[in-house]
Amino acid sequence: EMGAYIKEFLDENLVSIIGGCCGTSPDHIREMANISATYPAPVLQEKERLSMYSGMEPLIVRENFNFINVGERTNVTGSRKFARLIKENKYEEAISVARHQVEGGAQIIDVNMDEGMLDSEAAMIEFLNLISSEPDVAKLPIMIDSSKWEVIEAGLKCVQGRAIVNSISLKEGKENFLKQARLVKKYGASVIVMAFDEEGQADTIQRKVEICQRAYKILTEEIDLAPEDIIFDPNIFAVATGIEEHNEYAINFIEATREIKATCPGAKISGGVSNISFSYRGNNVVREAMHSSFLYHAIQAGMDMGIVNAGMIEVYEQVPKKLMTLVEDVLFNRNSNATEALTEYANQYSGGSKKRERNLEWRKLPVEKRIEHALVNGITEFIIEDTEETRAKANKPIEVIEGPLMDGMNTVGDLFGSGKMFLPQVVKSARVMKQAVAYLEPYIEDEKEDGASSSNGKILLATVKGDVHDIGKNIVGVVLACNNYEIIDLGVMVPMNKILDTAQKENVDIIGLSGLITPSLDEMVYVAKEMEARSMNIPLLIGGATTSKAHTAVKIEQNYSGVVVHVLDASRSVGVVSNLLTDDENEKKNFIISTKQEYQRVRDAQGKKDLSKLYISLEEARKNALQLDWENYTVPVPNKLGVHKIDQFDLSLLIDYIDWTPFFQSWQLAGKFPKILKDEIVGKEATKLYNDAQSMLRRIFDEKWLSGTVSYGLWPCNSDGDDIIIYDPENADQEIERLCHLRQQRRKAKANTNVCLSDYIMPHDIQGRDYIGGFAVSSGFGIEKYVQDYEKNHDDYNAIMLKAIADRLAEALAEYLHEKIRKEFWGYAKDEAFENEALIREDYRGIRPAPGYPACPEHTEKAKLFSLLDEQKIKLTESYAMYPAAAVSGWYFAHPESKYFGLGKINKDQVADYAQRKDMDMEIAERWLTPIML
Repeated sequence: EMGAYIKEFLDENLVSIIGGCCGTSPDHIREMANISATYPAPVLQEKERLSMYSGMEPLIVRENFNFINVGERTNVTGSRKFARLIKENKYEEAISVARHQVEGGAQIIDVNMDEGMLDSEAAMIEFLNLISSEPDVAKLPIMIDSSKWEVIEAGLKCVQGRAIVNSISLKEGKENFLKQARLVKKYGASVIVMAFDEEGQADTIQRKVEICQRAYKILTEEIDLAPEDIIFDPNIFAVATGIEEHNEYAINFIEATREIKATCPGAKISGGVSNISFSYRGNNVVREAMHSSFLYHAIQAGMDMGIVNAGMIEVYEQVPKKLMTLVEDVLFNRNSNATEALTEYANQYSGGSKKRERNLEWRKLPVEKRIEHALVNGITEFIIEDTEETRAKANKPIEVIEGPLMDGMNTVGDLFGSGKMFLPQVVKSARVMKQAVAYLEPYIEDEKEDGASSSNGKILLATVKGDVHDIGKNIVGVVLACNNYEIIDLGVMVPMNKILDTAQKENVDIIGLSGLITPSLDEMVYVAKEMEARSMNIPLLIGGATTSKAHTAVKIEQNYSGVVVHVLDASRSVGVVSNLLTDDENEKKNFIISTKQEYQRVRDAQGKKDLSKLYISLEEARKNALQLDWENYTVPVPNKLGVHKIDQFDLSLLIDYIDWTPFFQSWQLAGKFPKILKDEIVGKEATKLYNDAQSMLRRIFDEKWLSGTVSYGLWPCNSDGDDIIIYDPENADQEIERLCHLRQQRRKAKANTNVCLSDYIMPHDIQGRDYIGGFAVSSGFGIEKYVQDYEKNHDDYNAIMLKAIADRLAEALAEYLHEKIRKEFWGYAKDEAFENEALIREDYRGIRPAPGYPACPEHTEKAKLFSLLDEQKIKLTESYAMYPAAAVSGWYFAHPESKYFGLGKINKDQVADYAQRKDMDMEIAERWLTPIML
């Protein structure tokens, strides 16, 4: 449009001004004007209209939102406890009710002070003002709920953020309705409109729809209220009352919801869910089942939110089938005796609830056995009272730890060792143990002169310098702690001197080193050498995804005269540690000798391998490079060249992109998702773990625990041998970076090639430019606070769970972005349509290899990627690990022949060539390439 304007008027002053603003010459502006004037003016996309509410934090209702839970317990008519506290002027205690709603999963807090003996207006002001000083509660949007307009307006004057008014209606006529609606708009709130007019509350489908359509037309046309700020409540009434006319009430709400959503675009639907089951008050089992079924069907019809006690909703699939059938017979009025049948069935639960149904027979056991049961089953509910009961009858509080608590953990250890318990269960057991110990610590401090608890040994654990990954290390620590070992965990990125100084100061029995990225292997070698230089004799354990028995034997063990043992995973750690710290000297000696002999055999086997015949020179490998048909290849030109960023990515968009199989692997549960959930051995525990993950995932999304960030770029490029030349997107003749890649050198069978990533890029000596992409994403910002909170509360299970989920979200974000690249930003696969399983299998065209992984295993190239992206938020450590740890980066290749491959080992001639190409000292190059050198 600007170009067309300039071309038409060609005002010299205007051209100069625009040129100055753009930093270019008037001649260039004229050239741009001539070009741009030939294109039609762009059609602007209408901005997406989203419902938005907020406390101190926003709640944005996007299409992928399933249901918004509005907490109902801060309502004097719905909670006896809350009403009592308000009446007794115990507002500070009343805040705890709101806090429990937040902890129970509420996303909005409904506050109602309508009670005959209360000054409702004063109570509303007092309570909302107190909430504002409670960050955990104040972050949620407030629904100001009252039948009195003066109470609502008083609340609007003191509430933070963007509130919801509950409610207004046409019951007093259009004039009063408009007056209140204008005030709602003035205060910047959203509003719930009841299906209630001058003739009364709507109960039929027709009346519900007609009233809501009328209100919608008035609000949107006469006062220009945004549709997304309107929430309709079409009235949920009780069924199964014995009155025949009431039998259709559930159906009427659901069908009216469907019609209102279709005819009132943008508006939302809410309702008081617990009303539906009012006939069965006092019978929580039946009420929970009714809420579950009603919500399941109402949400499918378009219900967006509801006022409901989150603790009174059962999982739809977990309601007994017979009960669900009877419930749905009532809700959908399937037969004339549905109410009688449900009532008869409900009698067996009369006055009951799920809590009363639980099998608490174990509470009748002696306290020592109760503690064991709690530890084995991960039950924290009674552990403090049982610990206190044991402490009260013990001579010293330390005896509780050394006696029943350790006896219980020994049982856990035995069950885990025999394969009868799984890792997630053990971590839950540790949570119980830590809470009990935390309770006892003040009592133990009072008797400090009597000494501390005896443990099986003191173990120091650390993720080495330059590395930020610690899930595996943390799991090992939990498992060892469960077996009565005292753990000193130094965390991540720990310098060598800190590890060894702490080990000597604390007189530890074992040092355990962990690392994920390949440079960590070198750091472990340095630690071993320094231990030898200090004449230390502490056993050294090596663990982490990139470590191996062969690397430990060949690279680490020979540098330290003490004991070095590679530990495959957490399940092996107890056996290794117990063998090293046993009081049986012969057993310990035999284990050490056999380990050293085994590692010597590994070294001998490595030494005997004559690999020279298996590998070829770099010159030969380059002659056998992959040859693609560039003459008949049409290069796909990206739609969006240059670097682009998304600073606050909505992680809830990733739910369908998560690959859950690695999640279970991190918990050492073997199997592919979803089949693992039905596995005969681990299926039951995998299902529990998965359900816990889903619950946490909902909180992550709903409460914005984690923040996602995205950087991606697309650039012109060409290959130059094993290098890839990156050009300036705005000047494809100007080189801005050169990527150095490595080539396979293993001797290949005939017709197989020695591949390098540069082979997938058009060579520079062919006319034309190819294109390459790069990206860096993270889902880990904000994680530290929640991990620290869990660890502070002795909850390793949820701390580890959060880290594992964050990792999955990072991978899902990388997968999501790659799909966007293929279909939109680069656009070479616009018509691609894959299910999640196919995405996980990577059936699509193109690859996204990451620096540090098999096709490009040398980490320093990551610095070039981050420089090209101008990535400032995700940080690189000195070993090129990314922080936060939940991060993924890599390159995008689009050629249809591009495939993932493993580089394998390389010869020294390629190391020398690589060092020269990177202008890197040979010694430094060898250090970075050590893991893949012959």
